[in-house]
Amino acid sequence: MIYRRRLITGSLSASLVAAFALWASLARAQAIAKGARMLVGFPPGGAPDVVGRLVIEDSKGYAPSIIVENHPGAGGRRALEALKKAEADGSVFALTPGDQLSLFPHVYRTLGYDPLRDFTPVTTVCTVPFLFVVGPLVPERVKTLAQFIDWCRANPQLASYGSAGVGTLPHLLGASLAQKAGFEFVHSPYKGGVQAMQDLLAGQLAAAVFTVAPLLGHVQSGRLRALATTAAQLSPLLPNVPTIRETGYPALEGVVWLGILVPAATPTDIVASLNVIVRRSLESDAVKVGLASQALDAAGCSPSEFTELIKADTRRWGDLVKDAGFAPME
Repeated sequence: MIYRRRLITGSLSASLVAAFALWASLARAQAIAKGARMLVGFPPGGAPDVVGRLVIEDSKGYAPSIIVENHPGAGGRRALEALKKAEADGSVFALTPGDQLSLFPHVYRTLGYDPLRDFTPVTTVCTVPFLFVVGPLVPERVKTLAQFIDWCRANPQLASYGSAGVGTLPHLLGASLAQKAGFEFVHSPYKGGVQAMQDLLAGQLAAAVFTVAPLLGHVQSGRLRALATTAAQLSPLLPNVPTIRETGYPALEGVVWLGILVPAATPTDIVASLNVIVRRSLESDAVKVGLASQALDAAGCSPSEFTELIKADTRRWGDLVKDAGFAPME
């Protein structure tokens, strides 16, 4: 009799567990059925916002509607802080550049989130290379990165470069180049790329490190000269621009990626579903053309591959920050 009671109790427990699992699954399905939100930590019209809207346009199979919710400010961190607090039912995910996950832990003393503990990586979406460019302040005879470094040594009062802010990857790439090549290179941080571009074109800055898209037209017209790309391979849009490795600085090779994250406790079946749908959208002609127009390369991967990428980049950018002699900020 005692055995029978135990057996019944065990059966009831198993039934309750199964019922709860079914209820939780239905609750998640209902949450997604109401629509989903994609958090982006940058203003409308910026590259992450444009990429996010492009990708979700072909990802409607995940939810009946997906809206973009912009959380600009703090270098993109506000979107991740909001994601950390979101329900882990698949109704909220974020599109973020890799800086916020693999670089910022070395740049800031404290963050409002833990990149690996608070989130589950879903997939990368695309990669974003950078260009080292010089403007009209630098003489026309300077055609290569080596020649530019020599010019900086001869003209330290003019050797300046701009980026979109202190602690960004372009800032640290420039600082690391100066440290490795042994020359003075004054960093001029801006709140965004537009003003930095204006000063570069006006001859107020010698150089800048930016993503390819906003530079492309100026480089093709000759107003700016591209000396190197940080990508591992030549850009099909600028095939005559050497890679940073080819110029003799392989440690500066690297790209930023944009990727999809969900809250840490999100069930694996939802993560897998979102991964499949986003990666399928990356195969569409519309998304490929849209990304190419922004000088970006589509790049999807599995959740586990994404996790390993974050870990590897965290180690790599930690070395870059150390080499640049950068002290973490509050």
